[in-house]
Amino acid sequence: MDEEYDVIVLGTGLTECILSGIMSVNGKKVLHMDRNPYYGGESSSITPLEELYKRFGLPDSPPESMGRGRDWNVDLIPKFLMANGQLVKMLLYTEVTRYLDFKVVEGSFVYKGGKIYKVPSTETEALASNLMGMFEKRRFRKFLVFVANFDENDPKTFEGVDPKLTTMRDVYKKFDLGQDVIDFTGHALALYRTDDYLDQPCLETINRIKLYSESLARYGKSPYLYPLYGLGELPQGFARLSAIYGGTYMLNKPVDEIVMENGRVVGVKSEGEVARCKQLICDPSYVQDRVRKCGQVIRVICILSHPIKNTNDANSCQIIIPQNQVNRKSDIYVCMISYAHNVAAQGKYIAIVSTTVETSKPEAEIEPALELLEPIDQKFVAISDLYEPTDDGTESQIFTSRTYDATTHFETTCNDIKDIYKRMTGSDFDFENMKRKQNDVFGEDEQ
Repeated sequence: MDEEYDVIVLGTGLTECILSGIMSVNGKKVLHMDRNPYYGGESSSITPLEELYKRFGLPDSPPESMGRGRDWNVDLIPKFLMANGQLVKMLLYTEVTRYLDFKVVEGSFVYKGGKIYKVPSTETEALASNLMGMFEKRRFRKFLVFVANFDENDPKTFEGVDPKLTTMRDVYKKFDLGQDVIDFTGHALALYRTDDYLDQPCLETINRIKLYSESLARYGKSPYLYPLYGLGELPQGFARLSAIYGGTYMLNKPVDEIVMENGRVVGVKSEGEVARCKQLICDPSYVQDRVRKCGQVIRVICILSHPIKNTNDANSCQIIIPQNQVNRKSDIYVCMISYAHNVAAQGKYIAIVSTTVETSKPEAEIEPALELLEPIDQKFVAISDLYEPTDDGTESQIFTSRTYDATTHFETTCNDIKDIYKRMTGSDFDFENMKRKQNDVFGEDEQ
């Protein structure tokens, strides 16, 4: 403890573990502490099942029908990885992939008029989809071809669209797309949670749709991946990376005080000892006086004994309920995984519903999603506050991560990581810098 470190990290959530790994690879001396006895903080996977029942204050223990408690690994925060997204790149560059096994999620679905449909994202699927009429399909196909060929550095591909000025609303108009198609394009392909994007320049939306289709092209069934044994494996993978580069880990370590001098962080006090540091990374729970509440998310973990109806009996899938379909401002998401991913007992499925809270009755808000899942064996309801840092850390050198949002993939989390990295180092995050310096660690032979 009583040593000098470049960076101290508090909390072993995914954001903190990735930053800790990157800082260690970049040659920084890192101390990583967590007050909990387990990895993952907010983003951990709970095992055995008995522990989940305890955590949610259920008086009974799980019934026999749930199988063995230790066959369960239940994520508290459900998210998938985009196959071509930023987190997968971070995993590949740092070679954390060697500790993990992934499976492709079997399908992506969208809700319309009370039913669910497969999300069409290739030309062939678009032409076969029941979501649109015949003429609509042709227009949508033209739009997909335009997006696929679009290159922001080549004005010949713009077809009269200015990526920095034309709004997405105008792009939809140009292709004469109807409201239903706009709904699933914006929410199930570009994965926006609200409709604010319609009046913003179209470049980001076009890039998001490209990410979706490029991710889809890699594996074919859906653009999403999910690790065997649950998301709790991810922070642990990055923690191992940090340890290989000399990072020090301490779990079950209470944080008594963050020590400041002249408005800057100089160390962390725990159990009477002070570890000194130049910079501090932490999640909002360690610095409640430096964050503000910016909303709430409701997540309901549902245990099922059957696949979700109309999903072709998929053993994993995502369902997006666009806000327009249920008169809301933000989308409702359903992530479903199962025994096929070693996270549940044989024949059992875990569906997790999440959305941004908009009213004083959050449970009523997610009713449309729960109806899709009936019958439900057991529900666990969590309503969490969302926090964001009140300052950027330049003065204090304390860099606080944001709470994990309601989205079902890790792109927003990766943006937060890149943002913190830039504030800490002054330079843009570059994936190339993360390439594991193999010679340093493994010697020549293992190349």
